[in-house]
Amino acid sequence: MTTQDRLVESTQDLLWERGYTGTSPRAIQQRAGVGQGSMYHHFEGKPGLAAAALRRSAEQLRAVAEADLAAPGTAYERVAGYLLRERDVLRGCRIGRMAQDPEVVADARLRAPVEETFEWLRGRIAEVIAEGRERGELRPGADPGDLAAAVVAVVQGGYVLARAADGTEPFERAVRGALALLAAQRTD
Repeated sequence: MTTQDRLVESTQDLLWERGYTGTSPRAIQQRAGVGQGSMYHHFEGKPGLAAAALRRSAEQLRAVAEADLAAPGTAYERVAGYLLRERDVLRGCRIGRMAQDPEVVADARLRAPVEETFEWLRGRIAEVIAEGRERGELRPGADPGDLAAAVVAVVQGGYVLARAADGTEPFERAVRGALALLAAQRTD
């Protein structure tokens, strides 16, 4: 792993654990096992490194979600695969947690990967739902984009509820509720 990769990976982990404000350049350097000169050689400070880390986290989230959403099966099965996949629920979403960080939201460059990832995810789930309707698997009715937004909100809100309760049950209940709503859309 290159020094640049170690810096990005360390920043990804620290942002997930501590948020942007709680992630200091010193903590990044210590976690990556590099000196200050290495960090500033590759990035123009904490904002540039955080932007690179957020972009990488966004790419990783998209790849994992796409694996579920592009899997074989009906639209319901594919969305269910996304909802039911194994997650570290109490840690939350690497990207979703950044939407709650005031410094990330206030900085367009840091906010962009967060916004783009959720836009992509809503769009991709809406495509799967629309495909299911075209194939006659799902009933016509609610807008696929609205249903997709609800699915994304269930996951992100489920993380928040689970963290607040210090247990996974609220997340699991939210997912079961979303699956029941989607099951009601099925034609079989």
